[in-house]
Amino acid sequence: MMLRLAGLVIAGTGAAHFAAPELFNPITKAAFPENTREWTYGVGAVEVALGLAVTSKKTRLLGLAGTAGYAYWLTSRVRAGRAEG
Repeated sequence: MMLRLAGLVIAGTGAAHFAAPELFNPITKAAFPENTREWTYGVGAVEVALGLAVTSKKTRLLGLAGTAGYAYWLTSRVRAGRAEG
């Protein structure tokens, strides 16, 4: 039940990237200083897909693995952006 809820939270956060992208642009800009708005939407789409994958028992393991890889990748992008800036 908790993993399903976590998946819904991830998917909801992803959907919020489309509803209110201006809230996410400052965060996204740290990782993607160019084409930030496009990346905001792209990141949101990935989060929706990963979150929905986590909600289903059939795709949960793949969703969790994808979420872990995504978190690592996004964190490394933010760190690289801070090192350059």
